[in-house]
Amino acid sequence: MPEAKRITLYSAVDSPFPHRVRLALEEAGATYDTIWIDLMDKEEWYEEKVNPAGGKVPILIYGGPKLHPGEAPSADAVRIPESIVILEFLADIFPDARLLPEDPVLRARVRLFNVAVDTKLQNALMGFIFLGASLDSTLAVLEDFQAMLPPTGFVVGEWSIADATFIPILARLHMVLRTGLGNILPEVAKEGVEALRSPRFARLKQYWDDITARPSTAKTWNEEEMRAIAARRMERFRKTGIVNRDIRVPIPTT
Repeated sequence: MPEAKRITLYSAVDSPFPHRVRLALEEAGATYDTIWIDLMDKEEWYEEKVNPAGGKVPILIYGGPKLHPGEAPSADAVRIPESIVILEFLADIFPDARLLPEDPVLRARVRLFNVAVDTKLQNALMGFIFLGASLDSTLAVLEDFQAMLPPTGFVVGEWSIADATFIPILARLHMVLRTGLGNILPEVAKEGVEALRSPRFARLKQYWDDITARPSTAKTWNEEEMRAIAARRMERFRKTGIVNRDIRVPIPTT
């Protein structure tokens, strides 16, 4: 058996993408180090020394000595960016964790689900929270994902990296609706909460209850901490129109 290598994850509390990786690491029972990056006040060393390709998070460092903030990974360490690629990598190096099913058909379903999360659900969430997308359109997308779930269990039955991509989006949507921490009216947030509790989303509610009962979710989702950061992000958005590094909307002048 190959010698285990050190794993270091550069993560950020307010991004769903490193959250995916943390979920998979916890499900695998992996030992790993975390270096936290503040996405709203990112220090120059991160892009210069760790991830020159845009300075995005997450990035996983595989091998090398222990790292500290401000240090560059060693030359013999492997740098792996992109959350979906990292998830597949973790499934490969932790086969006993069964982060991917053995059945090739189920593996294909996992990958198709992950593509759908990145191309449809993530965009729907951002549109709803920041860009004025309607609650109805957001719930319609969520209903499509509910229809992909089996009658019981997780996305493909047993927990997999498909759940790792889904959970961070659901967690943030629940938080936004309960707290109103978004570019949405209070009555819209209340309507959203009621919708997710209604029979229309009974299967999704059961899924959410099952997911939140898992230790990996409890360990990686701190809603109180996330609320504080989300409030900062919304304050910046209202002042500047900045959603993230790729999206900025005009702010009306008075």
